[in-house]
Amino acid sequence: MKTLPNSLKKLGLLTAAGLIASTAFAADVKPGDAAAAKSKVAMCIGCHGIIGYQASFPEIHKVPKISGQGAGYITAALNAYKKGERKHPSMRGIADSLTDQDIADLAAFYSTSGVVEGAAALGDAPAATGKAAELLAKGNCESCHGKSLSAPIDPSYPKIAGQHGDYLLVALKSYKAENNPQVGRSNAIMGG
Repeated sequence: MKTLPNSLKKLGLLTAAGLIASTAFAADVKPGDAAAAKSKVAMCIGCHGIIGYQASFPEIHKVPKISGQGAGYITAALNAYKKGERKHPSMRGIADSLTDQDIADLAAFYSTSGVVEGAAALGDAPAATGKAAELLAKGNCESCHGKSLSAPIDPSYPKIAGQHGDYLLVALKSYKAENNPQVGRSNAIMGG
């Protein structure tokens, strides 16, 4: 039986310590309350509540659709802005102002926003053709974002089916941005 190199053992210990610390920290945050978020969502609807709204920075593109995204994804995205792993000055400022409870409440709100009780599940998306099919296969997008790109395998991953195409273009480009204090996202998988 092979043993792990010391560097991996250390990484395992650090990961375990991080999980213990995050679990202890998370215990202070109550489950998200969508009703409580109604008083907190005003800062979000100025952009995300206007259908087809175009952001002017860093490029002109529609802001992402966040209603109906999973609570885990909303939480992960807001925390990534807070940590500076996602760079967008407006979102960084907003995320910095949020407590962990605010984030949990907003995540609960947006995960249920626009969801219609008893509605039929989305059917499969039409099959991609040509260059789009090649790119989806090359990126192996369904392996993380799920069938028809609307059933992520991890709660912290977004649903990308139905998202604005121009927003997706800018989001994908942001994973390639390096050493820019205003634009970019840190994610080794997406960066590749």
